[in-house]
Amino acid sequence: MKQWWRRWSYEVPLAIGDALWDVLVVQLAALLDRLTVRKIIAFIPVAIIVLAYYHRIPIPPELMLIGDFLAYIDVFSILILFGVLSRVTTILFVIKQAAARIALLAGSIVAHVQRLDIRHRRQRGVQTRPRRKPARSEDDRAYGSAWGGMALA
Repeated sequence: MKQWWRRWSYEVPLAIGDALWDVLVVQLAALLDRLTVRKIIAFIPVAIIVLAYYHRIPIPPELMLIGDFLAYIDVFSILILFGVLSRVTTILFVIKQAAARIALLAGSIVAHVQRLDIRHRRQRGVQTRPRRKPARSEDDRAYGSAWGGMALA
């Protein structure tokens, strides 16, 4: 009898407690570790339908469509991503075209400026060439010798 009493008062409650600990703590923690946002989003439409039928609440069609959207969120996210990428590609194409036109315009401006030679503009009133000395008159020239004034001395 003592063995029976010990088993039912001590061992069985401990076994039930261990089983409850395993289910409510250990397995629940493992489930929460494996839980992802995608699984939560996939569960939302199921919860909406269960609540609607359980409580007999009329659900507007928009709410059902939101449930379908959430169920197929990965397909919709890919479609949205393709839409964004096509817009980004278009924007990059426009930016590339604008950059090419700006480069062409800058090149033509540089060529035009070089033609005008704006960098070396001369100031008014400044002599551009050194003045020639006036030719020597007949009086200044030496007479008939290669030595010039040395021959006369």
